[in-house]
Amino acid sequence: QVQLVESGGGFVQPGGSLRLSCVASGFTYDYYVIGWFRQTPGNEREQEPERAACIASGDERTRYSDSVKGRFTISLDKAENTVYLEMNGLKPEDTAEYYCMINVDCYPHGAHWGQGTQVTVSS
Repeated sequence: QVQLVESGGGFVQPGGSLRLSCVASGFTYDYYVIGWFRQTPGNEREQEPERAACIASGDERTRYSDSVKGRFTISLDKAENTVYLEMNGLKPEDTAEYYCMINVDCYPHGAHWGQGTQVTVSS
């Protein structure tokens, strides 16, 4: 059974930084894509979660949404099956529930998900 356990969310002022971690276990993919999607409060029914960043297990190729590019960095420790999201220059619009996902590509359909971790950016 695939399990994804996130940690590292919290409250931060605009311009601040946070680091999210996600430990994955129980998966059998030889090749996988792991990453972070986010869901803004109140939009769970209207919108699909927004992709923030993904990284591929093979070549560690990364993909970022335009809204986080240049501020967020995703990295993967394959030995520990842990993915990190370093978030710098946080803005109030980054406030969301952040979900770790693992799949065969960077899209939400058919993915396995963690329970989520809340990030709140406010002064």
